[in-house]
Amino acid sequence: MALSLEDLKSKVAAGTVDTVLVCLVDMQGRLMGKRFHAAHFLASAWEETHCCNYLLATDLEMTTPEGFAATSWERGYGDYVMKPDLSTLRPMPWLEGTVMVLCDVLDHHTHAPVPHSPRAMLKGQLARLDAMGFDAMMATELEFFLFEKSYDEIRKSGYRALTPLSGYNEDYNIFQTTKEEHVMRPIRNHLYAAGLPIENTKGEAEAGQEELNIKYAPALDTADYHTIAKHAIKEIAWQQGHAASFLPKWDHRRVGSSSHVHQSLWQDGKPAFFDPEDSLGMSQLMKHYMAGLLKYAPDYTYFLAPYINSYKRFQKGTFAPTRILWSVDNRTAGFRLCGEGSKAVRVECRVGGSDLNPYLAMAAMLAAGIKGIEDKLELAPPATGDAYGGKTGRIPQTLRDAHLTLKQSQFLRDTFGDGVIDHYARAAEVEIEDFDRVVTDYEVARGFERA
Repeated sequence: MALSLEDLKSKVAAGTVDTVLVCLVDMQGRLMGKRFHAAHFLASAWEETHCCNYLLATDLEMTTPEGFAATSWERGYGDYVMKPDLSTLRPMPWLEGTVMVLCDVLDHHTHAPVPHSPRAMLKGQLARLDAMGFDAMMATELEFFLFEKSYDEIRKSGYRALTPLSGYNEDYNIFQTTKEEHVMRPIRNHLYAAGLPIENTKGEAEAGQEELNIKYAPALDTADYHTIAKHAIKEIAWQQGHAASFLPKWDHRRVGSSSHVHQSLWQDGKPAFFDPEDSLGMSQLMKHYMAGLLKYAPDYTYFLAPYINSYKRFQKGTFAPTRILWSVDNRTAGFRLCGEGSKAVRVECRVGGSDLNPYLAMAAMLAAGIKGIEDKLELAPPATGDAYGGKTGRIPQTLRDAHLTLKQSQFLRDTFGDGVIDHYARAAEVEIEDFDRVVTDYEVARGFERA
């Protein structure tokens, strides 16, 4: 459950809480921050604290690449302000005596939001929707793999001893998932106790693959829930001696992990996407929104698939899409109409992988949907049958392709500003440059004697 500041004071006085995790969300969607003694948090840090501004300009391995305008060695890597959003204060029941709070990231000198901060980017699009009279309701599905060994054991093996926790496809399989309840049951229960509206877990369509579902909620809450849940899954799996991985494609022979995003707009507490007179229950507003999603999908694919590995997931016959089109309750399409003919009508984007940052993904898709509404874009008829069969409307095939469309997108530059798009374009370039420098096992095997 969420906590008030007064609740926290009572728990600290009673000796049941002694640690507060004060966290921001970085570019990769991870929690970064500090562990405060609860007494000091209550004395002053509940108002604000500070962090190095390199936290929003690193790669996955926390290196400090050059080329970011917002911060650099030349500028000395100064501070950002971390401003706790006290509405996110909640217990972390899997950690003894610990609560956490998410922060907004502010400029140290002006106290204005840092524009490329993921939370600020999503808040900006929600403010636009609010001005139009709409609320965004969203839900994400978290897919991941559980492995037999711990992170430490796998790392020491050179990441070559990757054995999933189960031995066969466990999609909806109750017997197999019973064997994994020592991990999955505490995940469900701890997250529920932390105030997240957990619905269920299930086995997914590969050995050792799991899925966590959280009830739909206002978009910012959904992004917060996703981030907290992903962090908790890793920690709880670690506590049980296992590794949990959100790498979208860890083995070319196995199905990848996605993060489908369900979305709809509401107005005055009612679903604005629903029209009972339409054959599919879709309002004209929804059709314009979906047309925007589809038209600008190449532009924002980077925010759904931010790494080299992300693009290895897009393979025929794996339930990961390969084409940008929409269809009715069809899991081969990039965009799936769900709940047709009912008040629950919504669109599910199936493009994003398990490695996406939910704030960035949601911000980009909302921006595209808003653009569709503003321009009254016409929605093409739905595709039917196997969407893998065609060759048009392909999802960008590589990170290089996605980087190019991101960098050249006037729509995204108009929406978020040149500085923000240049910042994330540089992040994509860093990922590409790192990949180009790394010698892979494949290169060694094919060229060791032959070259």
